[in-house]
Amino acid sequence: MPLSPKPQDEAPAEAGPATGPARADGLSRRSLAAQAMGRIDPVTRGVVPPLHVSTTFIRDPDNAYSSGFAYARPDNATVREAESVIAMLEGAQAGALLFGSGMAAATAVFTALEPGDHVVAPKVMYWALRRWLREEAPRRTFAIDFVDADDLDALRAAMRPGRTKLVWIETPGNPLWTVTDIAAAADIAHAAGARLAVDSTAASPVHTRPLALGADIVMHSATKILNGHSDVVAGVLAAGRADAFWERIGAIRANGGAILGPFEAYLLMRSLRTLPLRAAAQSASALDLARRLRRHAFVASILSPGLPDDPGHAVAARQMEGGFGYMLSIRVRGGEEAAIGTAARVRLWKRATSLGGVESLIEHRASVEGPGSPCPPDLLRLSTGIEDPADLYRDLDAALWAAHGGEPRQA
Repeated sequence: MPLSPKPQDEAPAEAGPATGPARADGLSRRSLAAQAMGRIDPVTRGVVPPLHVSTTFIRDPDNAYSSGFAYARPDNATVREAESVIAMLEGAQAGALLFGSGMAAATAVFTALEPGDHVVAPKVMYWALRRWLREEAPRRTFAIDFVDADDLDALRAAMRPGRTKLVWIETPGNPLWTVTDIAAAADIAHAAGARLAVDSTAASPVHTRPLALGADIVMHSATKILNGHSDVVAGVLAAGRADAFWERIGAIRANGGAILGPFEAYLLMRSLRTLPLRAAAQSASALDLARRLRRHAFVASILSPGLPDDPGHAVAARQMEGGFGYMLSIRVRGGEEAAIGTAARVRLWKRATSLGGVESLIEHRASVEGPGSPCPPDLLRLSTGIEDPADLYRDLDAALWAAHGGEPRQA
């Protein structure tokens, strides 16, 4: 029997920390994730949920669909399974919707706005979405203001009561890892009659649950740590309550064919079962590296909300549980040339775009983002994987010394 007899589309009970109680039966989110909500394949009795690839389904004699499935573009059973686990992890009473990419998920929220609506978004955020907003806002006839979202006074001043319909924040914000107070941002948005949507990709539901802090919608690029194996492109939205706006987002996905494919959903489900363990290990390694690197001769500064002297630490410590995420950035002494030279000399770290995988990645973001990027030219973005953090430090230490024309010190 499943661990919980509740039907798949019933909202999960309020969830606590990743290792705390999640439902009335006392099981933790970690336990439920590990067993994919405890569901057993009714045909084979297999403990691994099956992969459903059919694109069409048999009608009943009266032309109804008693199975609940009619066609694969708006719905898929494997996708539903993964969505139910994410909804459970986020405490999403209205459920979750998987998309073919993080960008597809994020842009669906903005596409659901009405002409003339006003949006507030952060200056520091995922670059591809920031670029899309700058290019598409005029075409889609919604107005947008970019603000320093970690500055609550600036966020409050940007509100246009009655016209502001969406406040979008990203916390920690890529790639500077600025932290926005989610509960305070929710109060500001709601006072102006707007919804709050939170990109929580860098935190994961293991460390932050925005819906429990007052957000209306939480978004993840599931390509990142939710999947964590660099072999799936996916995005997800989860909502605290079902309303007309949430239904419109669902219709946009169904009508536009933006649903995630079943094989990708199957792989994502595999990864969600180990998410609490991976996220905890990667977060611990990221903080270990931040502490080591802050003393390095060729590191000018560390951007990590896990460090006590980071400007966002106090807020992060209040709204993040069990860690501060798997990301950090370093600013390299010697400027852009030294930063690029360091990335060129690593051996264990991989020079590649993306983040959240089990392999550690390093990237010089300013050259990737190009003109207009808020990213300093001396900055390297580090995505910490599950390798031994001592090995990761030695590799980066050697690269830093080599980029400055010296020999590495003994670690």
